Amino acid sequence: FDTIADEMTLTIVRTAYSQIVRDSLDFSTALCDATGRTIAQGVCTPMHLGSFYDALQTMLWKIGDDIHPDDVLIMNDPYAAAGQHLPDIYIVRPIFYENVLRGWATTLAHHSDVGGIVAGSNALGAHEIFQEGLRIPVLKLVDRGRRNATLWDMIAINVRTPDLVLGDLQAQMAAGATGARAMVRLFDRYGADTVLQAIEDLNDYARELAEAEIGDLPDGVYHFTDHIDGIGENPEPILLKVQVEIKGSRVVIDWDGSSPQVAGGVNATFPFTKACAYAALRSVMKADVPNCHGFTEIIEVRAPEGTVVRPVSPAPCGARGITGYRMIDCLFGALSQAAPDRVTADGSGGSTLPTIAGLH
Repeated sequence: FDTIADEMTLTIVRTAYSQIVRDSLDFSTALCDATGRTIAQGVCTPMHLGSFYDALQTMLWKIGDDIHPDDVLIMNDPYAAAGQHLPDIYIVRPIFYENVLRGWATTLAHHSDVGGIVAGSNALGAHEIFQEGLRIPVLKLVDRGRRNATLWDMIAINVRTPDLVLGDLQAQMAAGATGARAMVRLFDRYGADTVLQAIEDLNDYARELAEAEIGDLPDGVYHFTDHIDGIGENPEPILLKVQVEIKGSRVVIDWDGSSPQVAGGVNATFPFTKACAYAALRSVMKADVPNCHGFTEIIEVRAPEGTVVRPVSPAPCGARGITGYRMIDCLFGALSQAAPDRVTADGSGGSTLPTIAGLH
C-alpha cells in the first residue's frame, strides 16, 4: 500500500506544472478504504497527515450513493467540506472493483493561486474567507469519465495562473488514476476479500504499535503555552495553549484557553489542527508505525469552536501554516516533559514566504 501511495506521489512530481507542487512538494497522496479511513499516505507533507479522513467523511455525506467508476471529486472549502485552506485542493477518485466501491485514491495539493485579494491567495491581512479566493464545495470535476467543462472554465477564470492550476489538477487526476489502477491489480492478484482483510490487519497493527509507543510514556497531564504576533488592527499576541493528557495508551490533546479566532489569515481550521497533532505524535513514535488510520485512533483532539485553532465561518485561514508551526512547537513543548529524548528543539516558529507576481 505504501508503494502505491509513493507511486502516486512520483506521478505528481513528474507531471505537475507549478514549482510549489513539483519542487516544494507541498502536496500529499493517500489511499483510503471505502469508509474514508487512510490505508497509506505518501512521503510529502506531515501537516496533511490524517486529513483525508475528515475530507472524505464530508464527501461521502454530500455525494451519497451518486458515485460511479471514473468519477473525480473536487473540493477545497474548509467550512463546507472539511478542507484545510483554499489553496489546498483535494482531488479524489473512487476505486471500484467488481462494481463495488472498495476505496479512494486521494490527493491534496497547494495550488499557485485560487484568486482572492493577493497573488498566491495567501493573504495574511484578509478579514474573511471571501477575500481569500475561490471556494469549491464537494463537486464532480469528472462525471463517469466526462469532464465537467463548466466547472473547469469557472476555475480557470477565477485564478491568476490558470495554466499552472489546471495543469496541477490534471497531475492530481493522473496520480489518482495511478493509485486506482494499482489497487485493482492488487484485487486481481489476491482477491478482494484478502486485500480488504489486509487493510483491517494493517490498521490493527498500526494501532497496536502506537499504543505500545504511547504506553511507554509516563501518565500525566502536560501543558505548554506559546504565542503568535498579533496581526491587523489587534496587536495583542495570539495565545496558543495546549494540554496533553497521556493515560495508558491513549492521548487527549486539548486546546482550551487558546485565543479567539482573529480577523486575519492565521486561523487554523480544525482538520488542520488535528493533522498537526497527528504529525507531532507520529514524530515521537518509531519509524515502523504505519501512516494509516489505525495510529490516529488512540489520539483525541479537542478545541473550542470560534478559536484560532478551530475557527468558524467566515474566518480567514489562508496563512494557517504559521499557526501550524507554532502548534507543533507547543505540542513538542508539552511532550518534552514526558519524553525529552524523543522531541526536537524549538523551531523558528514559521516560514518567511515572499510572493512575487506580475505579468509579462
